[in-house]
Amino acid sequence: MLSSVLALHWAVVFALLAYVCMDGSRGIAAALGVLGLSIQGGRFPQLENVALVAPLSVALLTVAVLFCWTFVETLLNGAARLDAGESVARVAFIFASSLLSLILIGGVVQGIDGLFVIVGIQMTALLASYVAVTAERRSAFAAAMKMPEGDVGASRMAMGAAHSSLLSRISGRPENKPGGRR
Repeated sequence: MLSSVLALHWAVVFALLAYVCMDGSRGIAAALGVLGLSIQGGRFPQLENVALVAPLSVALLTVAVLFCWTFVETLLNGAARLDAGESVARVAFIFASSLLSLILIGGVVQGIDGLFVIVGIQMTALLASYVAVTAERRSAFAAAMKMPEGDVGASRMAMGAAHSSLLSRISGRPENKPGGRR
C-alpha cells in the first residue's frame, strides 16, 4: 500500500514539475520556484531557452510516467505477485535521482545559489521513499515465506530426503527406498 502511495506522490510531483517547466514564460526558473528556490527574473535568461526547457520537460515527464507505471503495476498486481512493480520502481528511482543530479550540475554550472540545498532535500526524500518501498516489499516477502509451525517437521523431512537422494546420485550408489526395489 505504501509503495502505491509513494509512486503516486512522485508521479504527481514530477508531472507538475514538467508542466510548470513547459507552461508559462519562465520555464526552468518557474520549476525551481515550485521546489522553493526563487530566481529573480532576467538574472538567468538562458534558463528560458527552448533548447534547454524542452529536454528537461521531457525528462521530468518520463520520470512521472515511470512512477505512474509503478503505481498502476502495484495496484493491479500487488496482491498476486510480491515483486509487482519492483523493477519499474527501481528504474523510476534511478532516473529521478539521475535527473535531479543533472539539474544540480546544470545549476552549479549556471551559478544558481541555493540549488544544492533544494536538490539535496529532494534527493533525500527520494532515498527515504526508496528505502520505505524496499522495506515494505521485504517485509511482505518475509511474511509470505514464513511457514506455520506444523510444516517445519515435514519440511525438514523433505529436505533430508532430497539431500540423501542428491548424495546417492553424486556418489553413484543406488538409493535406499524403503519397501521398494533397488
